[in-house]
Amino acid sequence: MSTTPSWVPEWEDLAAADPEIAEIADREAARLAAGLQLIASENHASPAVRAALASPLSMKYAEGFVGQRFYPGCEHVDRAEELAVQRARNLFGAEHANVQSHSGTSANLAVYAAFAKPDDPVMALSLAHGGHLTHGARISFSGAWFTPVPYEVDQASERIDYEAVREIARIHAPRIIVCGGTSYPRNIDYQVFREIADEIEAILWVDAAHIMGLVAGGAVPDPVPFADVVTTTTHKTLRGPRGGMILCRNEHARAIDRAVFPFSQSGPAMHAIAAKAVALREASLPAFTDYARGMVENAQALAEALAGHGARIVTGGTDTHMVVADLQPLGVDGARAEELCASAGIYLNKSAIPFDPLPPRAPSGIRVGTAALTTQGFGPADMAEVAGLIARACRGEDPGRIAADVAGLVARYPAFPAGHAEPGGRDRGSRIRRGGSSA
Repeated sequence: MSTTPSWVPEWEDLAAADPEIAEIADREAARLAAGLQLIASENHASPAVRAALASPLSMKYAEGFVGQRFYPGCEHVDRAEELAVQRARNLFGAEHANVQSHSGTSANLAVYAAFAKPDDPVMALSLAHGGHLTHGARISFSGAWFTPVPYEVDQASERIDYEAVREIARIHAPRIIVCGGTSYPRNIDYQVFREIADEIEAILWVDAAHIMGLVAGGAVPDPVPFADVVTTTTHKTLRGPRGGMILCRNEHARAIDRAVFPFSQSGPAMHAIAAKAVALREASLPAFTDYARGMVENAQALAEALAGHGARIVTGGTDTHMVVADLQPLGVDGARAEELCASAGIYLNKSAIPFDPLPPRAPSGIRVGTAALTTQGFGPADMAEVAGLIARACRGEDPGRIAADVAGLVARYPAFPAGHAEPGGRDRGSRIRRGGSSA
């Protein structure tokens, strides 16, 4: 006898109500299942996370915080948010957690709102050297509303020059120092950044959008003990739903909460918060430690294999789940490589390299990540084959032949493994039947 609750949506409901959208979702599931997913900011969420996203919690308006809502009927969504907050604090050892941010960018906006005023200087890694748009890029609110003070990596090592950071901080006295980035593949010395921030009485903010899943699994250093505030996304290495999260010290809790609501957001997405709670629980399980370490091992193996095909690996390697590769030795730019790979079912993205001689729209490099492949069960031994497929695509070989080889490889590793958070779990509620794929 089925125990599926009545609220679990069936695929046939969507197919009957809106076949066009059902077909689009079906095609996306097929794309995910047939290709190599190497975009560093993407992952496969578990069936449990996806079930929470499709739950009745999506329909509740819950403006405010637990016990302080502006609408009645929040007793159940309150409990979901309480669990998400408790699990975040326990998993990362944080004094305070805000789980309402809709994205990493909205979490970052809240940090600016909590600690800075318009035109205040904010110091962060240059976008061209691995930073993020919200760290002071002129085309972002962060560069338009605040005064960006960028620091760069050392030209020889392509790693952060901490003494240069210290000197820039002394000269400009920024209100906030940001460390972390979107294409910086190395661990960061948070202790040194803490010392620099203390010296000039600045707020130390770690943007850990990419690495918090690695932190949860003990695969990289933990920024929480050193930072005033840590922002992250929940959909990358943490393998949860699309969304953001903020961790901070108790002394900053009120400022952060008020910066989220009422300053920058109104009603939170309670189904996403519940899904964050599920992902945080999954990240607390012993299997997640193996997963986190597997991401790093796979990335290191992939970097070595790409170097074997002639690519130059930025910083000489990686400590995380991502690899940045300079393709100039292969005679192709990153934009062309992205296009060639996508035509063969290999999904990665173009990326600038430090001191890049090429323009941002067609930079010298690519960025690849191992979060999704590791979820699927790929191991270090598979990375040589993955690198070979990337190299073949970049050399302009027939994309149809490469795509066939990609399909053969990914057939060994399903895109949506049943119960990947808890081996042997049941993949209920993740069926896409019409196209023969599962999502």
